[in-house]
Formats: sequence, structure tokens, C-alpha cells
Amino acid sequence: MVALTWVFALPNLAHAQDSNLGNWLLYIGNKQLNEKWNLHHEVQYRNYDAIGDLEQLLLRTGLGYTFGESKKNILLGYGYILSENYTTDSDPKVRVNEHRIFQQFISKQKLGKLKLSHRYRFEQRFVESDFKMRIRYFLGLNIPISSKEENKYYFSAYNELFLNTKSKLYDRNRLYGGFGYQISTNVRLEMGYMNQFFNKESRDQFNIVAFVNL
Repeated sequence: MVALTWVFALPNLAHAQDSNLGNWLLYIGNKQLNEKWNLHHEVQYRNYDAIGDLEQLLLRTGLGYTFGESKKNILLGYGYILSENYTTDSDPKVRVNEHRIFQQFISKQKLGKLKLSHRYRFEQRFVESDFKMRIRYFLGLNIPISSKEENKYYFSAYNELFLNTKSKLYDRNRLYGGFGYQISTNVRLEMGYMNQFFNKESRDQFNIVAFVNL
């Protein structure tokens, strides 16, 4: 199964860009090796503006194992992240390289028509010469808003909390809500709003997402 996600974001950035139009392009894939084992692979290309002003490039992969009747999944993964950060209005961007090892656990629930997804992730982050660890908890929900089988409109929302293991405990929080349409069993489109809350600022983003499962 492969999921293809294109995300277009509109952040309120406190940096020196020519445009406030932000853009995220994401590819998220999952290759089922057999009934139990799966290979996760992911590419995220984020820009400060529409395109061409790189904010972050993220490459992530991992090997997962599914178990239980509810198909819980545990995964061991690796990620490489290249960030280009603005520091002041006049200085050029600073390139930061990060190598990341992570472990995650995903469980899913169904309460009537409501679908819930829980993801617990523990990250070991090698940011240049610094070592950091972080815990993330993701809670997602999906609610159909059409009773007819042929009209597969739904409401989607999630909240993801990021916590550091030292220094400042709180890292950030992502809150998202949107509407989607299931075009076919393999394709769905989604549009929504996301806000990232940092320690001293927040960013608003408008997301347009297309998921393709093959």
C-alpha cells in the first residue's frame, strides 16, 4: 500500500521571505512485504513560499510489524532532515543536518462510524553535534458526514503533541481539521487548516492533501 500526499501550506512566518505563501509536498508510502511485515518510506519537501525557498527536506524509512486482530503496528525507522533556517532579516539561511532514529507504535479503533488512530513515537535526534530525544503523541479521527454509500464525504482531524526529554519540555503542538472526499478505494482528496503552536509563536497553514493507495 502506498500513500501519496501533497500538502500546500499557508504559514504566517516570522522570517524574511519574499512571500508568505508556504508549500509542503509529501510522499508517504507503505509497502506490504507479507501479511505481517511492511516497509515505510516517506519524502517531505517543504518551502517557505510557493516553491524554491526550501525550509526543510525530510527523508524517512522504517521496517514495521503488524500483529493482533486490530492490526497494531510497531516500527523501527531512520530519518534524515535538512533544514534551512532564517535567523534574522538580513542574514542568509543556516543549513542544519539531522539524522534521526525513531520507534513508533500505531493502534486503531472504530467506535460506530468514528475511526480513531493513535501513534506513539520516540525519536533520538542527532542534530549536527548535538543529541536530543523527543516524544510525540498523535491522535487522529475520521468521521463520515454522508450516510449514502456513493457519497463518501468525511471530516478529518488530528492533534499531535511534541515533548522534549530535557531542557524545555514542550516543543510544539499541531492541531488540524479538514474535510475530505473518497474518490475511489485508492484515492481520496482532503482540504483543511493546521496550526502549529511553538513556545513563543504559532503558524497557520492551509493544507490540500491527496492520498493515493496502490
